[in-house]
Amino acid sequence: MTDVAKAWSEFCRGIEAAGQEVLRDTAPDTPLDRAEGFRYLARLTREMLYSCVDNADPDFPRLHELDLVKIGADNPDNVYLSANIRGDRSYRITGERGTIAYFSIGSKANRYAKDGTMASTGELTDADLVAEPDGTIEIIASATQQGRNWLPLAPDSTGLVVRQTYLDRTTETPGQWRIEQIAGPTEPAPLTPEFMAKALRRAALSVHGTAATFAQWTELFMTKPNELADFGQDMFQRAGGDPEIYYLHGYWTLRPGQAWLIGTEVPDCPYWNFQLDNWWMESLDNHRRITVNKHTAVVDDGRLTIVVAERDPGFGNWIDTCGHSSGTALLRWLGAKSNPVPKCRVVALDSLTQGEV
Repeated sequence: MTDVAKAWSEFCRGIEAAGQEVLRDTAPDTPLDRAEGFRYLARLTREMLYSCVDNADPDFPRLHELDLVKIGADNPDNVYLSANIRGDRSYRITGERGTIAYFSIGSKANRYAKDGTMASTGELTDADLVAEPDGTIEIIASATQQGRNWLPLAPDSTGLVVRQTYLDRTTETPGQWRIEQIAGPTEPAPLTPEFMAKALRRAALSVHGTAATFAQWTELFMTKPNELADFGQDMFQRAGGDPEIYYLHGYWTLRPGQAWLIGTEVPDCPYWNFQLDNWWMESLDNHRRITVNKHTAVVDDGRLTIVVAERDPGFGNWIDTCGHSSGTALLRWLGAKSNPVPKCRVVALDSLTQGEV
């Protein structure tokens, strides 16, 4: 018989080992950064336990909102939903579009616990969806095509990810979505020691694998400090990125009194945003000015300038460093006809003039 007590001890040791990711030589060791690093692990542990234990049954899936779980440069403009599924099952997802600016749903093969990837196995965006006369939408996720809104599944599909993206949270509302397996069992199977032991192992591996993956990303971005470079889109898509989005990640580091000046042309696209993240690739506190998008930005004759600094220069699109001296950042172009790479430089904040912005 499986020893669940042993599995629990192994889980606890696995979470302890994941703490070494926070203590990497390349990671910042300020009190704020260390505290955020261990909070990040606590958040990952909470999410992976829920996903691997309570919401793991692919016959009885639930679309679960990622509440304060920030992974891989989460978008502050997004409501993320996820569910665990199997590629050999069929599922009905029903709901209403809402008024948010962008909707997508993807089936994924999640291998964060093994190799840090989450490859796409099927994608739909709001442009693909056909609604009923009453405004409701039915999506069928299955291995073979079914219905007007078909989301393909592959044999290795393990989950669904929904992105609902705001331009303006004060006026827009997200859709409400539900999921059910088609022709599945009527009641869940009883809990077994074997399931519990496997779930605990998977949760610990997922915490460590996720933390390691994005720490390695940050270390890559550190090779080009204070840039928003094109590191190639394949790695971002392999990790679960939206195929409609062009990702420009970066690492920033500033001394007191410095500002990171970012300038770019703005392409024709339905949505874009820039956000500031910590070293762990968590978006910073959204109650502060840590992001700007197509709706909220000041754009001068098609040109965008962003000022990342410890205080507001009084003009331009200021982004608050929130007490950090370093971290990561991301610029997204969604469905753009071109994907310009910004020009970036570090300047003295006190010498910055409105003409530069």
